Amino acid sequence: MHMRSIFSIITRIPLKRAVALVLFLTMLLGVSSAEYFNRDGIHLGIISVATVRTNPLTPVEREFMSLTNMVYEGLMYLNDDYQPQPCLAERYSSTTDGRTWYFYLRTDVTFHDGTQLTAYDVAATAEEILRLAKDGEGRYASLKYFINSISASDSHTVVVKTNRANYGFLYAMTFPILKASEVQADNPVGTGPYYLDLFEPGTYMLLSAYTGWWKNLPDYRQILINFFATNRELISAYEYGNVDGVLTRAITAAQYRGAATAYNIDYRTTQLETLLLNNNVRELSDVRVRQAIRYMIDMDDLVNNVYYGMVTRTDTPLIPGTWTYWNDGNKQEYNRQRAMELLDEAGWSTYNDDGVRTKVIDGKIANLHLRFYVYEEQDNSVRVEVANRIADQLMTVGVECRVETITYKTAAERLKASNFDLCLAAFNVDFTPDPGYLLISGNTCNYVRYKNTEMDDLIQKTLRSAQEFSDYSAALQRIQAMYWEDCPFVCLYYRNGAILTREMFTDARDVREPEVLRGIESIKRR
Repeated sequence: MHMRSIFSIITRIPLKRAVALVLFLTMLLGVSSAEYFNRDGIHLGIISVATVRTNPLTPVEREFMSLTNMVYEGLMYLNDDYQPQPCLAERYSSTTDGRTWYFYLRTDVTFHDGTQLTAYDVAATAEEILRLAKDGEGRYASLKYFINSISASDSHTVVVKTNRANYGFLYAMTFPILKASEVQADNPVGTGPYYLDLFEPGTYMLLSAYTGWWKNLPDYRQILINFFATNRELISAYEYGNVDGVLTRAITAAQYRGAATAYNIDYRTTQLETLLLNNNVRELSDVRVRQAIRYMIDMDDLVNNVYYGMVTRTDTPLIPGTWTYWNDGNKQEYNRQRAMELLDEAGWSTYNDDGVRTKVIDGKIANLHLRFYVYEEQDNSVRVEVANRIADQLMTVGVECRVETITYKTAAERLKASNFDLCLAAFNVDFTPDPGYLLISGNTCNYVRYKNTEMDDLIQKTLRSAQEFSDYSAALQRIQAMYWEDCPFVCLYYRNGAILTREMFTDARDVREPEVLRGIESIKRR
């Protein structure tokens, strides 16, 4: 650990806390822990200006969830193959109809204060999540679609009744478990490999290894995290060696690829960027026009020249590189000739003096002109550039777009009211591989007003009743194939973040939100 970075923290905190931290770090640095720990510690940096409590049920910053993920654990976790596996639950079973599930807890798990984990803690945590969900709050609000009731039949058995009798149900059971008495606490104890030792909001956090962790002794004795207000400060701290590593979604992180003195690890966020196409408006009600727009998006240009590779391309709402992803040979690619053919077939075959395609509708000449909205995001300043590039690409085949930058609040209102033609919008994708919220007629986030009864049945009657992995996987493939043909909207990419570090601390194959630091507790020992 760098002494310069320690002093940079100390100068930013109140005297009393500074003295406590100096004493702690002096003890840590002065005492050998080789016989107990592989490594003394690692010093990281993230952006955090709004988080004042560590309760994982109501996070306010994305990167901060990577820290709390080291403190709290769920009944289940997702492995490198994106498959649900038992975690705090030693095993599970279900009734034949899949509507009642039983989770049998491990008997060797204790919270950081030494108290035993019980099924009553699990039930209380889920009930708090459901309470928050009633007001649309909390990161795990989608749990309300999976749990009809949850209870403890004894101290080690959790009973869950659900109307989602399918394989995807297990993904919803990855929510973090808190003590029943602390579900609303600011900084509740957890069961994970690290416990919250010191926390000064906006300044620093110290996570120390929990020697009573049920798996094994964590690799690092402690993890020290500095909080920064801007990406410029964060990157500068890394460049000057004040921290060992940083987590960032700043596009400037791309410049460190290939650096001989550092590792640059891409991680996939849950933020899916899309181009929404209002299926209700006259111009876009024809699937050929929607497909033409998809053909005109030059993804290589957007990925390489705007995001500098800091994205994971996707052709559907599911996650590329995982078992959930459609693999049918088709690929979203730029094809100007095919786009022009489709527009001609749709009847937009003549042009006005400005080079805009026209069509006679109800005896009047209509121009192929679309309202294109993009909302601003504090951490994604290039989204407006993406919208303008897409508009320029569409104009080359006679589709005119007026790009207008609006606030997030205004965008939400217009999407809800169906008052748009095109909109560049992002979705925070849920952990469960089920795109029904985007595709089912009239569903929560189906802002494009896509309607297909066959798709509705495929999701509601086939996917959501598939209890076996093979059946669930097959249903997902069919859903994505239908999505591709209908083109209700265009999936662009998942945003990526980057871990810049001088010390490799993970051997995880699939580095993703919110488990960005997954593996730091159990990297293969030297």
